[in-house]
Amino acid sequence: MGSKSAQKAARASGRRQERNKPIRSEVKTNIAKAEKLISEGNLKAAQGAVATAVSALDKAAEKKVIPGNNASRRKSRLLKKLNKAEAQPKSKTEPEKAA
Repeated sequence: MGSKSAQKAARASGRRQERNKPIRSEVKTNIAKAEKLISEGNLKAAQGAVATAVSALDKAAEKKVIPGNNASRRKSRLLKKLNKAEAQPKSKTEPEKAA
């Protein structure tokens, strides 16, 4: 089986995993929602979703659920996508009619 200390470490690891799972899940869900809104072009809603995702990433990093650099990298990538979408000119939904 393993030593008593190894068994205790395995139990503790399991408890931490169960505690961290919903936090990780929330982070992934928030990022996915924000990316979906960005890709759809709904920038007003996307800004709020990005703010929520960034907050969730910060909280997860603060609780040591994910490493700080991981959170920073993911925030950077998400904000880069949002800024790129905001910088693109508005595309017209209807093509212009030739006169």
